[in-house]
Amino acid sequence: MRFRGIRGFGVLAAAALAGSLFTAPVATAATCGVSGEMVAAGNYWVTNGTNLAAPDWQNATFHVGNLALVRTTGQSNHKTYPWAQANHYELPSDPKRPFFPDNQAAGEAYLDLYTYFHPEIPLDSIRTRIRDEVASVQAGHHDYWNYVDALNMAMPSFARMSLIDKDPSYLDAMQQLFSYSEHKLFNEFTGLWYRDARFTGSGVFWSRGNGWALAALTKVLQVLPADDPRRPEYLRVFKKMAFTLALAQRRDGFWNSDLLNPHDHGGPESSGTALFTFGLGWGISAGILPAERYRPVVDKAWTALSTKALRAGGLVGYVQPVGDRPATARPDDTAAYGVGAFLLAGQQVAKLQGCPAD
Repeated sequence: MRFRGIRGFGVLAAAALAGSLFTAPVATAATCGVSGEMVAAGNYWVTNGTNLAAPDWQNATFHVGNLALVRTTGQSNHKTYPWAQANHYELPSDPKRPFFPDNQAAGEAYLDLYTYFHPEIPLDSIRTRIRDEVASVQAGHHDYWNYVDALNMAMPSFARMSLIDKDPSYLDAMQQLFSYSEHKLFNEFTGLWYRDARFTGSGVFWSRGNGWALAALTKVLQVLPADDPRRPEYLRVFKKMAFTLALAQRRDGFWNSDLLNPHDHGGPESSGTALFTFGLGWGISAGILPAERYRPVVDKAWTALSTKALRAGGLVGYVQPVGDRPATARPDDTAAYGVGAFLLAGQQVAKLQGCPAD
């Protein structure tokens, strides 16, 4: 049953090469209308969201998006800096799993605060965690990123801290950790990632899991020097994913929770869709992806996100709840990470629409 999606992928690929799947661009919203949609989504979450205090991966994803909101619109809800201050710029810790990637996600939000707004804030917690992990990798432990979410939770901080500290050992360790994940979880035929080893060979390719992977590659490519020897492989995987995702997009602009099986939890799902919109949108702006092929995909996705997932009051719905595999998302399902992903997507769509940006 699961492998029907992979067999179907071959048909999609052949059709695409024949040119039959590419349609005219979807009309975009009025210039910079995306800014108002981003502000509405951010304001709704900080007013109505739940469990807002912890420096966990869910809140970290929101705050990375929230700072993208500020950089895009110039408007602030004044929540991210106090959140980081209250957590003393510390990462969560777990003695039993000292390098658990989910516990590193807050580092990205702290790094955004440091880079764009508050260069005086301390980076001691994320620096110490990375240095300790680098030492562990050098000692032969390469399997910490053994689930696809880990790429987004940890990889961008390795790349950024390496540049801040001018320490190439961070990038060397990052590459070894990524190579382990790529070898275990990346399917070269489909250009997609399994969530973890339990799903290898199953034909199940989870939308949000692949969204995490594309977002991680996007964030690393944004900062990695053009002449870095690791860059070509990250770029190759990014482009391969983009090709597949353009084929797998649903008619309504969303991506299915189970990417290659439209019969499995068929329905809108906004968190994976938003992460794909973020990555593909950046790829177009950076000149990595051809606009004639990918701009219609991004425009269609943003139309779905901004007109169906986003409600009039600012709630971002159809966010699949926390999990590790495809599942159904209901209209009122929302979460910090879904809102953060929506805001990251909006940042890139705003750039494509010519809105003022950082």
